Amino acid sequence: MSKVSPRLTLLTASGVCSLIVLDTNIVAVTLPTIARDLGANFADIEWVVSAYMLAFAALLLPAGSIADRFGRQKTLLWGLGLFILASLGCGAAPSALFLDIARAIKGVGAALLLTSALASIGHTFHDEVERAKAWAFWGACMGVAMTAAPTLGGLITEYIGWRWIFYLNLPVGALLMALVLRNVPESRDTQSARLDPWGSLAFSASLLCLIWGLIEANRIGWNTPMTYARLIGGALLLGLFVLIERLQQRPMVDLQLFKHPRFIGALLGMFAYAGCAQVMMTLLPFYLQNGLGFSAIASGLGMLPFALTMLICPRIGARLASRFAPATLMAAGLTLVGGGNLLSAWAVNSGGYLPFALAIAVTGAGAGLLNGDTQKNIMACVPRDRAGMASGMSTTMRFSAIMLAIGVYGALLASHTELLLRDSLSGQWAEQARGIASRVVAGDMTAALGLLPDTARAAVEPLARQAFVGGFSLLLLVAGLLALLGALVVGTLMRNPIPVPSNHVSGTVAHP
Repeated sequence: MSKVSPRLTLLTASGVCSLIVLDTNIVAVTLPTIARDLGANFADIEWVVSAYMLAFAALLLPAGSIADRFGRQKTLLWGLGLFILASLGCGAAPSALFLDIARAIKGVGAALLLTSALASIGHTFHDEVERAKAWAFWGACMGVAMTAAPTLGGLITEYIGWRWIFYLNLPVGALLMALVLRNVPESRDTQSARLDPWGSLAFSASLLCLIWGLIEANRIGWNTPMTYARLIGGALLLGLFVLIERLQQRPMVDLQLFKHPRFIGALLGMFAYAGCAQVMMTLLPFYLQNGLGFSAIASGLGMLPFALTMLICPRIGARLASRFAPATLMAAGLTLVGGGNLLSAWAVNSGGYLPFALAIAVTGAGAGLLNGDTQKNIMACVPRDRAGMASGMSTTMRFSAIMLAIGVYGALLASHTELLLRDSLSGQWAEQARGIASRVVAGDMTAALGLLPDTARAAVEPLARQAFVGGFSLLLLVAGLLALLGALVVGTLMRNPIPVPSNHVSGTVAHP
């Protein structure tokens, strides 16, 4: 076989990663439409996002080892095969449960794809200058995919239907498979490859219990034994994961790193960025459609102020990095995110799109400053030969934070909307508040009002919309305060010197 051009390898691997980013962010504007079409409530809709994120976050660390052991090209092909089949299942889904299962399978494929694509880029480029250019190109592709996703999702949903968001992955995936076979040479790294099935199982089960508890509490109530069991079980399984890693000679996660305040600060910075800023790509379209009455395409376009400032600000951040310490930049980014979310909470209460657009542009600016910086600061805390493990931890932290944030904010939104609606409804309809609130939050006002007699619908609709706006305002207020708290904690911890930890054999997700 003739030598493959490194540029073609980079282009193919970046295309694979762009597909994942596009698919992760494109779904947000379609969720209210999916809820109406499948008759789903808010808990069902949360699972559409969370099932994908759960499988993705839980498998990122072991997927890196699989790619190293069995070959990056082979793992890319298996990942694309799973992704295509799951996309077909998502598009054909007859019910919310079927869609959730297909989304989880797609998350498995996405984890295999991301780790093997990144490892292929890392393996192809060795020269420092060339490697920096390669990661810059990769980052630009990710930024464009993230920016285009909401508008593209709105266009597809509006003109050919939400199912085509998934069906269009079939030809794109098939094209990428052909490009992988042609442009990505097989490579392995058997020295660093190791699988940790018990650690992976404990971590996955912990995330599952926590998100299950948070989402299902909206359906069965917070003061129930099952909710307590799930949340406590999640915490205990996380403790078990730590114990398993401590006992292993070759751990998936080197716990020695957690002795260093700077490393903890960098990881918390990633957690706060993902949980207070990146998650808004999924949540803000709900307000545009349910609060302002935008169509799917209008809500996709309505997200542009957030997406554009997020795309532009990494360039500004790169220039500021030579003048300011990482701790200052991280704190500034999180402060912008916090301020943007608080401004958004005010804009939601005041009504109208223009103040909301200006507020989310501020959040997007903070997210843009943090997007590259968070990863870079984590990588700076570990030796070069352990970059794979640190990158795997970083990416896992990012997606775990998004998933847990959706669970927490979703619980806040659903419970507060229900509370406000119950207070505003007269006694005879108050018992319907939970069912109405769950469907209003999901974006299905018609189904919500269908729970009431015709005579009550005209009076209840504005009350339901008002309750949703109140719930969304609280969500943004909490996200804003958490980001400001994160700015304070991360800014303080990051001022410590960079640690020089001992060398351990470690895992493998190549990353910029």
